[in-house]
Amino acid sequence: MTASRLTTAEELRGAGLRVTAARVALLDAVREGDHLGVEALATQVRGRIGHVSLQAVYEGLNALTDAGLIRRIEPAGSPARYEGRVGDNHHHLVCRSCGRVADVDCAVGSAPCLTASQDHGFTVDEAEVVFWGLCPGCSTSRTS
Repeated sequence: MTASRLTTAEELRGAGLRVTAARVALLDAVREGDHLGVEALATQVRGRIGHVSLQAVYEGLNALTDAGLIRRIEPAGSPARYEGRVGDNHHHLVCRSCGRVADVDCAVGSAPCLTASQDHGFTVDEAEVVFWGLCPGCSTSRTS
């Protein structure tokens, strides 16, 4: 017998968040999207529920991030993006040309760059690695 999957509303309640149409639409949009920024997420939410202010989208994203339901990433020089993949220590590939972002599973085995050589008393719970380069589409267009 398989356990039933929680609804988005149940997940929000379980995280101690008030359930609103905007939060449900926002969490679903982040999870269905591909490292989307705030503007793209606002457009998605508006397409699902009608008008929602950009401020409400920012507030919703902050609440969902603080609750651990989504993850905020900020590649250097890029606006914040959001993803639904949480609970693991994965990394990202970022295209220098178009800004496309792709997930990369954490390196396994010997990965000395993922262990701080000195922790300075910090309790380290995450390592963030960003790989930069050109996505296949941008690589092909540059060689053409």
